[in-house]
Amino acid sequence: MKANQAIARILKREGVEYLFCYPSNSLIEACAVEGIRPILARTERTVLSMADGYTRMHNGKNIGVCCFQRASGSENMFGGVAQVMSDNTPILILPGGNRRTEQGIPYAFDAKDHYRNTTKWVESINLVERLPAMMRRAFSQLRNGRRGPVMVETPMDVAGEEIDEALVEAYVPPRSFRSAAGPDEVDAAARALLSAQRPVILAGQGTLYAEAWEELLELAELLQVPVAATMNSKGVFPEDHPLSLGTAGAACTGTSDRFLTDADLIFGVGASFSANTYSYPLPSGKRMVQITTDERDLNKDHPTEIGLVGDAKLVLRQLLDATRDRLGGKQRDGAAVRSQVAAAKQAWLDEWLPRLTSDDAPISPYRVIHEMNRVFDRRNTIVTHDAGNPRDQILPFYEAVTPRGYLGWGKSTHLGWGYGLMMGAKLAAPEKLVVNFMGDAAFGMVGMEVETAARERIGLLTVLINNQGMAGYPRGYPTAVTEFGFAQLTGQYAKMAETLGGYGERVEQADDVGPALERASKIAMEGRPALLEIMTRPETVISRSMRRGQG
Repeated sequence: MKANQAIARILKREGVEYLFCYPSNSLIEACAVEGIRPILARTERTVLSMADGYTRMHNGKNIGVCCFQRASGSENMFGGVAQVMSDNTPILILPGGNRRTEQGIPYAFDAKDHYRNTTKWVESINLVERLPAMMRRAFSQLRNGRRGPVMVETPMDVAGEEIDEALVEAYVPPRSFRSAAGPDEVDAAARALLSAQRPVILAGQGTLYAEAWEELLELAELLQVPVAATMNSKGVFPEDHPLSLGTAGAACTGTSDRFLTDADLIFGVGASFSANTYSYPLPSGKRMVQITTDERDLNKDHPTEIGLVGDAKLVLRQLLDATRDRLGGKQRDGAAVRSQVAAAKQAWLDEWLPRLTSDDAPISPYRVIHEMNRVFDRRNTIVTHDAGNPRDQILPFYEAVTPRGYLGWGKSTHLGWGYGLMMGAKLAAPEKLVVNFMGDAAFGMVGMEVETAARERIGLLTVLINNQGMAGYPRGYPTAVTEFGFAQLTGQYAKMAETLGGYGERVEQADDVGPALERASKIAMEGRPALLEIMTRPETVISRSMRRGQG
């Protein structure tokens, strides 16, 4: 068989359902023959975001796979690969490559040479006989250690070469291997948690990939320790739980900010403790205990007192055993801390209630989020934000109650990423209502992908808050620079969605938001993409940490 047929056969054996793709690459046809459904998007970046959403919904057990043509395709996908790398999503990227006789020629774009720093592992198949071994290595990298994208480039001449079918039939999918923490570190962490007066758990994305949310809940309730979630893990701890502090990210709840500021110990579970533009600015001078699969996270941006290197699920189980023994099997009394959490949350919500319940026109974006909380069955809904103000507005106020009920993203942040992300999520979880919350600037990046969703019958609901500008930027482009001749953005996005095969509706009154959400949700669940264009006012007041920039 030909090399690309061999790759398709291996992907099928790995359980791959979809090939997210942009032509031209003969692997697309080879996968279709093997029964792997090609999903063709409008741009390379959307292909990557679809694979991202698909992988997240499966917690990395089913891998999103995407392919592109050589040269120009590999060039166009760069920003998307950087985004996936920054969020540590394990996806497999299969670009075509230049013929081996063309490699090393000046100005020829070879993926393996340009993606070293934006993938976990990248290599080119230089000999067709090495193909099965390299695919095995790729899937092993995807399943073990710190998560991230992996790339295997197939030169055009290799793709058409014959490979012994016996080599392909001998392929065995590699396993995922997990490790627990050392007993001394577990003992020290248990003692630290029990002796702390004001501990806070900060749950990160590693908790999701380890599927450790039950252990997280059990430990929090055993010790009566409040829990905050990072942007990428929002929903891993139910935000309607009495011990939930909500999200701590680029924007945060007032509750998480207060408790993390006052904490004497911060216990990171599957959290890298990274300091970047879109993470919560962790306060200095705290005792830091950290579970991570990657030793490079220890003492990175903050001094680590106790590091537990291992799988979050296994390490949490170790800690549960160690702390339960010391407590004599009894749960701590948490009446006082639960009361403090409830009081802090209520005080914060009272401050924001005028925006959340505003009847103004143009509509407050916070009113839209308030209606989403009210209308959606949140246990059967998946929501994401887009970059900029929509992220900062929804992150603190939408209440996620299930793991992967919210897909947080954006350590590197791309306008429009959420649309493809949620198409991939819908393909992974067709029984769920899948909602993309974005602004008009983000829609400008990916609006043509409504046609992709319509063509592929992906029932995605997009809630587009249209303030006819870029309110998150310092001067509110383009409306604030009229002296240079710029005018307001004027797209009729609901009509555009209709033209591209979706359902579109424009909403201009606050009382109409809830009924519109109900109508559009039903249409999306029938398999047709729906877009609500909600005319909102610019809103730059964000619930941020009072210590923002002081981390």
